[in-house]
Amino acid sequence: MPLVPAVTELVIAELLCLNCESTSDPITMYINSSGTTTATGQSVGFETEAFAIADVMKYVRPPVHTVALGQAFGAAAMLLAQGKRGRRSALPNATILLNQPMSMARGQASDIAIKAREVQANRRTMCELLASACQKPVNVVEKDCQRVKYLQPHEAVEYGLIDRVLENEKSLPVKPSFISQLNQ
Repeated sequence: MPLVPAVTELVIAELLCLNCESTSDPITMYINSSGTTTATGQSVGFETEAFAIADVMKYVRPPVHTVALGQAFGAAAMLLAQGKRGRRSALPNATILLNQPMSMARGQASDIAIKAREVQANRRTMCELLASACQKPVNVVEKDCQRVKYLQPHEAVEYGLIDRVLENEKSLPVKPSFISQLNQ
């Protein structure tokens, strides 16, 4: 699901609610998102949606564990990397994609120029957040985001985006309660 305002509001509300329920129990965020674009590449959201979620992930007291399943593209990959170091993971068949923000600016030249400056600022913020999470220089991340960069989970570990690939039930961060029911 793309990061659009309605999704952002729900994620933030859930993070804040879980923060109130317990300030120490970890929060596990499962990410399956095309970021701020659709599967066809059409822009549907703004990177600021992801920045808002990233800010709240850092604001809440419990550690936020992140797990990629399916896809974590663009802004969603940045959110994946924002999880607590040591607790950022992906399922074996997840796909992670780094890219730069796109602009579908239209209208008068002055309006397009304003939008272009905003996209550049968002690109810089996105790359700074990724660089910090991956412990890489910003210029390296900026270069990697100039073109689409697909990463398989083991490549994302090498890149520093995540810490591990969840291969089996024992490696799950939290054992879902329904699994014990399946064994009966």
